Amino acid sequence: MSKTAVIGGGSFGTVVANIIALNGHDVQFWMRSGELVNQVNQLHENKQYLPGYALSKQVVATESMAEAVTGANLIFVAVPSSSFREVVKQVVSFAPTDSMLISTTKGIEPDSFKLMSQILSEESPGSKIGVLSGPNLAKEIATKHPTGTVIASNFVEIRESVKEILRSDTFRVYTNDDMFGIELGGSLKNIYAIIAGLAASIGMGHNTNSMLVTRALAEMARFGRELGADPMTFLGLAGVGDLVVTCSTPLSRNYRIGQALGAGCSIEEAIAEVGQVAEGVNTVKLVKVKADELNVYMPLVSGLYRIIYENQPIKNILSSLTLSEEALDVEFAATDEKILNRN
Repeated sequence: MSKTAVIGGGSFGTVVANIIALNGHDVQFWMRSGELVNQVNQLHENKQYLPGYALSKQVVATESMAEAVTGANLIFVAVPSSSFREVVKQVVSFAPTDSMLISTTKGIEPDSFKLMSQILSEESPGSKIGVLSGPNLAKEIATKHPTGTVIASNFVEIRESVKEILRSDTFRVYTNDDMFGIELGGSLKNIYAIIAGLAASIGMGHNTNSMLVTRALAEMARFGRELGADPMTFLGLAGVGDLVVTCSTPLSRNYRIGQALGAGCSIEEAIAEVGQVAEGVNTVKLVKVKADELNVYMPLVSGLYRIIYENQPIKNILSSLTLSEEALDVEFAATDEKILNRN
């Protein structure tokens, strides 16, 4: 049996730790809260994030980073983007130099506009790094609904190791080598989930949701290509797959933020109501600045930014979409690397 560490005691970290343990591996589960550590070790349950979800006795929780990662050959980091670098610094100070580091965080670091894999590379140069992303609502994974995810890495060893350690009858792991595109898709979709929740809250129907999702996909591919990602990556599980599920259900924290905004809450009230980190709130600000800098056309991002940070009327989002000059349905062709003419 190999030792694996999962860093971060939220809902997704919890299901990842349990899947690995059920496959016969010892899992050290690092959590900030001593109360949650005791719950996991004594009751084999994380009542705060996944009440009723039984955890294997091979999931051992700890507040000690040294205890969690010492001797671990595979380390999953599942903490919010705002604290990701700080936590990774702790991980690296105790982890073996040949550990494989996997990010499951869907977000962008403020100020630097660095993705989590880039932070891992900076804090642990020379380490083998991967990214796990996809349409992965933790509550549905916990109830054993068939789910797919993607492990992206430049290293075959990581792709094969993660595929094997997370295998189960209901959790399927696919592989990809476009780590940047996979990670960017997971970060950007949070923005559009807020918009979808907002639209649903003010009474918009399925036609509107369909239009929002497909135009969101176009924005994601357009932005990703400008930053060096393969636009075709966004047609996979970690792109359109994650986008569809996150824009369709209140199980998504970002979708619930949008619902609260549509019901008349301020952004502060919406965040308090959801009660968990919703990455899209910060990501929209970062992407808006970067899109303006790169001159990338993203009307949905701009519309949501104006609603959240400039207190403009909600109707601006829909008008920015329906009244925009952009009229081309599909911009990228699989057989041609060029962007199609928009006019």
